[in-house]
Amino acid sequence: MSSHFPLDALVEEIAGRVRARLAVQAALPLREQPCLEGPSELCAACGLCTVRRPDAVRAVIAAGADRIGSGPGTGRTEGDIARLIDHTLLRADATTEDIRRLCEEARTYRFAAVCVNSSRVALARRLLEGSGVMVCAVVGFPLGAMAPAAKAYEAREAVRQGADEIDMVINQGALKSGDYALVLEDIRKVVEAARPARVKVILETGALNQHEKVIACCLAKVAGAHFVKTSTGFGPGGATVEDVTLMRQIVGSDMGVKASGGIRTCEDAQKMQAAGADRIGASASVAIVRQCRGLEQPKETARPMRSAGKEGY
Repeated sequence: MSSHFPLDALVEEIAGRVRARLAVQAALPLREQPCLEGPSELCAACGLCTVRRPDAVRAVIAAGADRIGSGPGTGRTEGDIARLIDHTLLRADATTEDIRRLCEEARTYRFAAVCVNSSRVALARRLLEGSGVMVCAVVGFPLGAMAPAAKAYEAREAVRQGADEIDMVINQGALKSGDYALVLEDIRKVVEAARPARVKVILETGALNQHEKVIACCLAKVAGAHFVKTSTGFGPGGATVEDVTLMRQIVGSDMGVKASGGIRTCEDAQKMQAAGADRIGASASVAIVRQCRGLEQPKETARPMRSAGKEGY
């Protein structure tokens, strides 16, 4: 990049414009706020969409509708919530039998993917052969503090073993230091090494302030990543509706948003979906789907979502 346009100044300019747009949006009446489909265009509809009126949409579904049209990532019904879920097992002590059970559940419930540590990719790929369920591998997990070349190597090997998607952890220390060139290089190297697999960038939102979240989303987009993702599930906080909404507003319809960390019930998952998430990472996937299908009641009610800590998601 030319010395006349230093990266840190460029990213600050982009982030400043994003924050200004969000501030203007927040000041508008609800029905005049920009749609997620196109941040620069005002919504002329009634507001009865899955983002602004999830309760109304659920009522329509209960009345017999089997398909709801809406914006990117928000037009799915409760009936296919499984197709949004990355069924996840990232514990360090997960056994071969645990992975077998994970993949069997993914086949049964037809989840979007299973998400495993990179050493488990080959096994998961064999177990899911012909199922249509993708294999997702985490890279630089859970700290994200290793060198870009190390992450790129891990991503390349995971794809060689059969991974369809890569969830990489951002370099949080570089982000907080304002070393945006390193953060950009880190993401870009993984994106290039992972081709043709898609890359999700884990921001660890619970450890970031608002400014850092905006910058991180901008960098992930510039680097060519396919998704931004809230959390590792092992950090200081999990997914929140506010963070998912912010991330969707920043990346628009060009990228996916994955909510992960502390999502344990059907209600949790639906809130994330309504906020703009088009992928959900969870280890409680089976319970979530069974609750959405009316086959099981949540074990806990009226409790806030929390980080999954040692349980991983």
